[in-house]
Amino acid sequence: MTFDRRIFNFAAGPAAVPEEVLKQAAAEMLNWQGLGTSVMEISHRSKEFMAVYEEVLHDLRTLMNIPESYEILLLQGGGLGQNAAIPMNLMGLAKNGPKADFLVTGIWSEKSFKEADKYGVVHLAASSAAEKFNTIPARSTWQLSGDAAYVHYCANETIGGVEFPDVPDVGNIPLVADISSNILSKEIDVSKCGVWFGGAQKNIAPSGVTIVIVRKDLMGHSMKITPSIWDWAKQAANQSMINTPPTFSIYMAGLGFKWLLKQGGVKAIERCNQEKSDLLYNFLDQSSLYENRVTKEYRSRMNVTFFLKDENLNAQFLEQSNAAGLVALRGHKAAGGMRASIYNAMPLEGVKALVEFMRDFERRA
Repeated sequence: MTFDRRIFNFAAGPAAVPEEVLKQAAAEMLNWQGLGTSVMEISHRSKEFMAVYEEVLHDLRTLMNIPESYEILLLQGGGLGQNAAIPMNLMGLAKNGPKADFLVTGIWSEKSFKEADKYGVVHLAASSAAEKFNTIPARSTWQLSGDAAYVHYCANETIGGVEFPDVPDVGNIPLVADISSNILSKEIDVSKCGVWFGGAQKNIAPSGVTIVIVRKDLMGHSMKITPSIWDWAKQAANQSMINTPPTFSIYMAGLGFKWLLKQGGVKAIERCNQEKSDLLYNFLDQSSLYENRVTKEYRSRMNVTFFLKDENLNAQFLEQSNAAGLVALRGHKAAGGMRASIYNAMPLEGVKALVEFMRDFERRA
C-alpha cells in the first residue's frame, strides 16, 4: 500500500518525527552549513560537529532543567546496552557485594532485571506479573532490600502501556529510571533519580543515540570487567567519543530539541500530550467495542493499549485503519491487541482522526 500524503504513524519506535524536523534535515542533506557536504560526512571531532554536540547538550539541559551535578552522555547500544552498563557501573556501590533492587512492571523492566542478573544479585522488590503487567504494585507492598546499590524501574512500559505517574520514593538508595518512551513528554525533577536513560527513537529523533543522564558522584565505580565503551567515567572524560558517535542521530536529536523549544518546551508539550491521551482514553471508556485493561491511575500517556472485545475483528480493523492512513496500530506480539503510540510528534489531529475512525468502525461492526 502506498500513500500520496503523510500518514499518521502510531509506531512505538522507531516512531514519528516532527514533519518540520524532517523538512529541515532534507533541506540540509546535501549542503549543511554551506560546507558542500552533509553532516553525516564530516568528522565528529571537527569544530563544526563539536558545535552541534555542545548545543545538543545545552538544549537538553535546558529542556529538562538538568543540574550541573549531572553528566549527559550520548552513547550507542540503546536501552538494552544500558541494561548491562548500569549494573557494571553501579553494582560496585553496594556494601555487601554487587546487588540491585528491581521494580518489574512490564516486559522492559523484566529485561533489565534478567540482564543485571549476570553481574550480581538481583532482588525483585515488586512485580505486577501476576496482574499481567496491567498495573503498578502499591508502594506499601514493595520489599526493598536495604543494601542494594540502586533501585531500577521503567518509568513507562512501552509494550503494556503502564506509566508511573510520579518518580517513586525509595529513600536514600540511588534510583535508576528507564525513560526511553516518555523522555521529554512531561516535566520531571531530575534530582530525584541518580540515573536517567533512554533511546532517542521514540520521542526525540531516529534511532542511534542513547541518552544517559548520570549524577557525577555515581561515576567512577565500574567493575573491572566493564568495557571502556560502557564505562560512564571514561565516556565522560572523552565527551562520549571513545569511538565514533552516531553523528547523524545526534544532529537529528538537536533538531528535535529545537522543535520542542519552539513549541514552548516540556511544559507546553505535556499539556498537549495530556489532551491527546484524555481524548483517546475517554473514547475507550465509553466504547462497547474497545477496552483498555490498565489500571486508570497508571495508564500511559505515550502508549495507549486497547483490545477489541470481539478479537475476530482484529484483522479487519488493522486493514481498514491502514487504508485510512492510520498505521502501526498492531499491539506488540507479547501483549496482543492494539497500541497507539502518541509521542510528542503525534499531532492532536492524528488522535482525532484515530478516534473518528474507531467510532465509525464500531458503528459498522
